[in-house]
Amino acid sequence: MNIQLLPKKSSKASIWSGGLTYEYMIYPKTANYTDRDFVFRISSAAIDKVPSEFTKFKGYHRYLVMLDNCLDIEINKERKVYEKYEIMEFNSDDEVTSYTNGIDFNWMISEKIGHHKLRITNSNQICNAQVIILFSLHTTVITINENSYYLEPYDLLVIENQEKENILLHFSNECLFGILDF
Repeated sequence: MNIQLLPKKSSKASIWSGGLTYEYMIYPKTANYTDRDFVFRISSAAIDKVPSEFTKFKGYHRYLVMLDNCLDIEINKERKVYEKYEIMEFNSDDEVTSYTNGIDFNWMISEKIGHHKLRITNSNQICNAQVIILFSLHTTVITINENSYYLEPYDLLVIENQEKENILLHFSNECLFGILDF
């Protein structure tokens, strides 16, 4: 089992058409964002320009969660509003226009990956997924099989669990909790 703590302050920034995006992780490590050859990518973006068009990624499923605001959005010409922390799922090839400023959490997963899920939790979990992502919404202590990790808001903890061991997770506060199996 491999556990990585990826602090917000260590994520690298790049420019997108609506503002800045901060990449936490791209998997596998040899993948390249611009080549679009990744299995998954986790990032957080600042939406500074209104309206702004989301970048399209053919062949990817996407989870997006606003961290500081509601999201007024148009997906394929259908207007929707998502509340703060409400999970939005969409095809990354959809036409998406945001009419909201704010900061989001973004998880893009190759459509070749059949099993993945993202939700918000603050309750204990027993999990044996091959990849587990834990994104802190507040200052949080996450205990994994008796080992504690201290996360500031918007830090990311990633567990690679290729052997599919049962892992006991305890959260002191609300987190985004994602699982993925290859």
